Amino acid sequence: MLLAIDVGNTNIVLGVFAPDGRLVADWRWSTDHGRMADEYAVLLTGSLREVDLLRGDVRGIVLASVVPPLTTTFRELAQRYFACEPLVVHAGLRTDVPLRVDVPEEVGADRIANALAVKRLHGAPAIVVDFGTATNFDVVSAAGEFIGGAIAPGLLTSLEGLASRAARLRSIEVRAPASAIGRNTPDCMRAGLVLGYVGLVEGLVARITAELGQRPTVVATGGLAPLIAAQTRVVDVYDEHLTLQGLRMLYELNGPAAAGGGDGAVAGQTVLADD
Repeated sequence: MLLAIDVGNTNIVLGVFAPDGRLVADWRWSTDHGRMADEYAVLLTGSLREVDLLRGDVRGIVLASVVPPLTTTFRELAQRYFACEPLVVHAGLRTDVPLRVDVPEEVGADRIANALAVKRLHGAPAIVVDFGTATNFDVVSAAGEFIGGAIAPGLLTSLEGLASRAARLRSIEVRAPASAIGRNTPDCMRAGLVLGYVGLVEGLVARITAELGQRPTVVATGGLAPLIAAQTRVVDVYDEHLTLQGLRMLYELNGPAAAGGGDGAVAGQTVLADD
């Protein structure tokens, strides 16, 4: 089986894929920069056991990370506890989605995975709106090329900045407001944050669509995607596991099997059983 790991600034999303490509288990953890490889290994081992899997069932690992110190941590985890070298996603890999941007090396691993997955699963042209620490708009042209996009502050990032910089405002539960006119401070903040983000999404999608010159498929993903997608008609599809699916596809294009390694296990590796 394949373990896909997407390390973000706020959350770490993991998924286990069967050899036929089915996602058989997935988890979302809060990102903890202080955890060592040993601690993540204990957490992962326990998570696998909850779905009747062992470490030895994992024959390959693909890793996307926008947190450099945790890239090192998860590479160590793969080497020590799964006896394999993870495929770390970067712009130099085969992607089947040409990166038509000024500096391809600056494109985040998660954006590469999103571009490949949306092209194969939902077609092109497409816009992926990924709601995370930042809100990323990833644009794939009709020719199937990643041509850039936009990056805005994430909804929770904005809330944290607002609550920390405005003396009379505090952090609130993030949920859809009943109306755009709030009648108390928390509802005013919800209207500004949630409906403000709806306006941001609709405005950027409209501008990107105009520049593309044709109607793209708009796919939402990320932790807060359901909240925003429910408030607008510009989102065509909500795909919870888009990034994980893209990581699986990247592994298939670049992993040991693609290089003639057979069943996907790293050539010559010894797979360790759980202690």
